[in-house]
Amino acid sequence: MAKGILVTLEGIDGTGKSSAVKGLESKFKDAVFTREPTHNWIGEAVKKSIESDTDPLAELFLFVADHAEHIARVIKPALLEGKMVISDRYSDSRYAYQGVTLSGLFDDAMEWIKGVHKGWTIVPDLTILFKIDPAVAVGRCGNRGNHTKFEKTEFLRKVQDNFLKLAGEEPDRFVVVDAEQSQEAVLADVVRAIENYIDS
Repeated sequence: MAKGILVTLEGIDGTGKSSAVKGLESKFKDAVFTREPTHNWIGEAVKKSIESDTDPLAELFLFVADHAEHIARVIKPALLEGKMVISDRYSDSRYAYQGVTLSGLFDDAMEWIKGVHKGWTIVPDLTILFKIDPAVAVGRCGNRGNHTKFEKTEFLRKVQDNFLKLAGEEPDRFVVVDAEQSQEAVLADVVRAIENYIDS
């Protein structure tokens, strides 16, 4: 049985990943499109935890539970059928975001979170990282969340630094795309990255 391909799209809020997904849906019509947090009840619990003042460690484990269910119900079955799966956010978002929110609890929060996933998560074949100036991203997001613009920008700067660190550790898996380009140019770069991987 043919092995499928897992492609993940990552980046801080406001990079335009969702717009790119819409474009990819018309380019790769046979692919399975999915996302994290998922649309199941655990994913809904994750969204509620993000909107409320949930303890960061509790929030992490909700994300992890959603990820486990996502792999079992969507990712693994599709890959076993030889399909290409494209996920808007995946485990690297957890490493990058919770790596910041849990930084006061652990010496190296990101490594600790990666350790929680070790042995059972499915590592993506290709991860496309949307890179953007965090100040531009915050401008695109508008007034989402309860933080000031400065707090949000500084938080996203730390998250993006984590994403770039992950990309530096696994350069064969990551392709970094300039998300400050036009939507059309970003989509073209993403499509090219996927096609280059398929052809390699």
